[in-house]
Amino acid sequence: MASVTADLLAKYDRAGPRYTSYPTAVEFHEGFTPERYFEKLDQAASNPEQPLSVYVHLPFCRERCSFCGCNVIITQRPGVAAGYIADLEREVALVSTRLGRRTRLVQYHWGGGTPTYLSLEEMERVWKSFADRFTFEPGAEIAVEVDPRVTTHRQAELLKRLGFNRISMGVQDFDSDVQAAVNRYQTFNQTKDLHEHLRGLGIESINFDFIYGLPQQTPASFRKTIQLALELRPDRVAVYSYAFVPWIKAHQKAIHLEDLPQREVKLELFGIAHELFTGAGYQQIGMDHFALETDSLARAARERTLYRNFMGYTTHPAKDFVGFGVSAIGDLGGAFAQNTKKLNRYKEALDRGRPPIERGFERSKDDEIRRDVIQSLMCNFYLDVRAVERAHGIDFASYFRESLLELDEGPGSNGFVTRTPDAIEVAGPGRLFVRNICMAFDAYLKRHEGEKPIFSRTV
Repeated sequence: MASVTADLLAKYDRAGPRYTSYPTAVEFHEGFTPERYFEKLDQAASNPEQPLSVYVHLPFCRERCSFCGCNVIITQRPGVAAGYIADLEREVALVSTRLGRRTRLVQYHWGGGTPTYLSLEEMERVWKSFADRFTFEPGAEIAVEVDPRVTTHRQAELLKRLGFNRISMGVQDFDSDVQAAVNRYQTFNQTKDLHEHLRGLGIESINFDFIYGLPQQTPASFRKTIQLALELRPDRVAVYSYAFVPWIKAHQKAIHLEDLPQREVKLELFGIAHELFTGAGYQQIGMDHFALETDSLARAARERTLYRNFMGYTTHPAKDFVGFGVSAIGDLGGAFAQNTKKLNRYKEALDRGRPPIERGFERSKDDEIRRDVIQSLMCNFYLDVRAVERAHGIDFASYFRESLLELDEGPGSNGFVTRTPDAIEVAGPGRLFVRNICMAFDAYLKRHEGEKPIFSRTV
């Protein structure tokens, strides 16, 4: 990180997508209808031998963390979750019936919100609604996001019994001043207790989520946070750059721009995490994850076979995945499909026997080509140019003439990429700016120039 100067930071610190998908969700529109989604499900049903990935959104939290960028519903009102689960069961029945014999799952993920907001009985009910209709492949990735502040030992034991093998724990920062600034109070002992209990249960993989760039964070405080994490030694760690987007998430207005670390400090914070984790036997995965070198994600990264979807990095890519619950996004038959974010609309659609799809996007051939390029660079910091040419029947140099010129004049001129006719490789500090590198291949960004802010900053 030391080779990144203040001038380079200023040059590349700009608004840009995180590329969880390409095209990004900004391009989704209401022209993608529930009827079209039914057609996509029917197409998917014609390949019963192919496995699926499934994401389930459980949106409830008891309190709002002021930094949060997720689609959540804050409530402590009894009965709300039970009503939601009844609707979720109807969606599972509707979609699984349409999918017919396409029932094999290779990846299954509960996200939120806080999935462990639910009671033991409610968690079992959600699990049963899928287990009755789908089968889990041997070695399937079965994951859940948990909040150590509300997750009990009995819930952890239930998750183990149901078959969850990957647990992701939200931490963000152990420093009390930072926690006060973002309204999330979580002691180290709460995290330690749940972590040790999960270890004792034999959970296969445990992940911690951290965020750098939060108010009140300093290099000294963040170093202490990472050192505490290393005492527990999770298998995987995410160290996300804080996405400050108050124009999208109004509750983030509780955080003042002037209280956030400057870009130079943010870089130092990530540099501390990089130094401590890689020095302790972790390997960097993509732009913001670390995994123990023996972990399957680390092996996949070394073999350049890592994949990424809305559920994060994975070694279990399925061609299609289906999203369930409010705001959930699926990727089916070359199209993204997103459910409504509103509970009342979600229920109303299911009352009418319709999927609660609100918007989506059907990818063109050009989208698929660019998606493959961006996916490979984001996951593996490497692009096999000849493989893209073979897969899509293009001459890469001609097809991406403008993109390559932009790459050479920008990130390439600063040593962030090395390029030959056969490959593009992200080099050294270029990993920090991989979003900027991918932006050279994004056909949609220029259409949004001059508009109101859409994306978070890349640094």
